[in-house]
Amino acid sequence: MNKAEFVELVKEVGEYDTKKDAEKAVNSFIDAISNALAKKQAVELVGFGKFETAVQKAKTGKVPGTNKTYTTKEKAVPKFRPGKGLKDQVSKAKK
Repeated sequence: MNKAEFVELVKEVGEYDTKKDAEKAVNSFIDAISNALAKKQAVELVGFGKFETAVQKAKTGKVPGTNKTYTTKEKAVPKFRPGKGLKDQVSKAKK
C-alpha cells in the first residue's frame, strides 16, 4: 500500500469528509513521529507499538569481487516495536 492508498483508507476509516483532511491527518502523524525521533524521544502508542531510535554501531565491510573494504560510522536509526494489540490483530488476519 502506498501513501495515496493509505490516505484513502484513513479517509474511510476515520470518516473524514475530504481526502485533503485525511492527508493532513496522515502528514501530521508522520511529522509528529519524525520530530520526536529526531529529538531522540520515544513515542509509545499503547496497544499499537513503540517508535524509538536505536544506535547502529560502526562496522567494516568488504566490497564483493574486490579486496576493498569500507567502514560505516555509528548512527541513530528509527526502530518500531509492535505492541501486543497489533501483533494479535495481524496474527488473527493470517489465519
